Amino acid sequence: MTERKHSSDFQHSILDFLRSGRMAEVGVAILGDVVLDRYFTGSTSRVSREAPIPVVVCGEETDNLGGAGNVAANLRGLGCRAFVTGTVGRDAAASRIRHHLEERGIEARLFERDSPTLTKTRLICGGQQVARFDHEKIGPPDERSAEEAVRWLKALIDEGRVQAAVLSDYGLGFCAPRLCAAAAETARGRVPLFVDPRGSDWSKYRGAAVVTPNLAELSAAWGRPVPNDDDAVARAGESVRRNAGLEWLLVTRSARGMTLVGKDGAAHLPARPVEVFDVSGAGDTVIACLAAGIAVGFPIREAMSFSNEAAQIVVAKSGTYPIAASDLIPRAEPHAERAVTREEAVRICRRWKEEGRVVFTNGCFDILHAGHIDSLERARSLGDRLIVGLNSDRSVEALKGKGRPVNNERNRARLLAALRAVDLVVVFGEDTPAALLSELRPHVLAKGGDYRAENLPGREFAEEVVILPLAKGLSTTEILCRAAERRRACS
Repeated sequence: MTERKHSSDFQHSILDFLRSGRMAEVGVAILGDVVLDRYFTGSTSRVSREAPIPVVVCGEETDNLGGAGNVAANLRGLGCRAFVTGTVGRDAAASRIRHHLEERGIEARLFERDSPTLTKTRLICGGQQVARFDHEKIGPPDERSAEEAVRWLKALIDEGRVQAAVLSDYGLGFCAPRLCAAAAETARGRVPLFVDPRGSDWSKYRGAAVVTPNLAELSAAWGRPVPNDDDAVARAGESVRRNAGLEWLLVTRSARGMTLVGKDGAAHLPARPVEVFDVSGAGDTVIACLAAGIAVGFPIREAMSFSNEAAQIVVAKSGTYPIAASDLIPRAEPHAERAVTREEAVRICRRWKEEGRVVFTNGCFDILHAGHIDSLERARSLGDRLIVGLNSDRSVEALKGKGRPVNNERNRARLLAALRAVDLVVVFGEDTPAALLSELRPHVLAKGGDYRAENLPGREFAEEVVILPLAKGLSTTEILCRAAERRRACS
């Protein structure tokens, strides 16, 4: 039996998933190849005189968790507790990995290896990867490390600290057959085991609850290329699933979405059209969301829908990008969930500033009109994200006088959040946004009107101040006065 599903279930269940607070109660153990992902960002405008190759002028240099570490980072972004084990060298890359793990609150049991830490260095020019340099010496962990890793997993399960386990197999040695088999035996009947597979022999994953190959990995396990159409994927997936002794197979199919294969047949979930920027780490996001979803109690098809949505977010980002709840909530309730608390706004803004240019503007927005729309669209054009600070009911009355606002702050926030130009709305209770700006510290402070940049409250907390022109004849006060005159004329 084959069925084609759509992701509408996501809309109804994701808010409960992300806002229930249950994520903090979910723990997931990850065993796998821990990698340091490094990025050199540069530009090129000439060809070398030494060889017919571009000369790259290097700029920013960054690094992040990769491999099993990125699975853990995705889980932490969702609010789960994450535990990871793998190997690192005795080098600076290992120190960077430990730094990232500690910074994200990920508990780790890392074993030292004689060879260097697994590292992938990507060179990016013009927003595109042009080369990748891998430092890897592939080999299984020593016997003592493998035994300790399995004991570590058993202790986490015995203590009730984890509700799921993941094997993150990048084919770099840690997920050796003996370790995988021991981990599967330890997890059997106690917590579901999820596997991101590699290679052609999946017998070492026997007993896993879900294995999440992409189309190329499914082809390797099947022994021949699998066409990217529903029937072919379902047929090959069922053959591999049955032969390897797996409960479920979730095949990721790029622009064609996902296919879930189980003993009762296959279900196909299409992907939404998105502009793919970088697929690095998308598989880590899929398996993290799947494990978290099932651990919190979702049926597997809803967990698949959740994973599908998350994957489509990360492929539109540059580099290894771990998903976060703040990325997903607007997908489920795009208008209301753009109106957030002050604490949430600060956290989200901090993340957005790492990705692009953040613009802030503020106002009462009592009677939303075309002048407001014009100003907001102009403000949004100055950067990648627009945060709107909204005066509370108390501060509007203090600024505008008794009888204002006409609309309460909850309704004003909902109206603003429904606008395409607005990414986030946050209410502030002070008469000016200075205190809020001191917490957000955006790249740009935009304000419409006859203000002077040097007189704007909180201007010192933004890198740039832009005064926007006002649309003539459009202001809330003027609109209210005209309405009052018409009422008098009609009475």
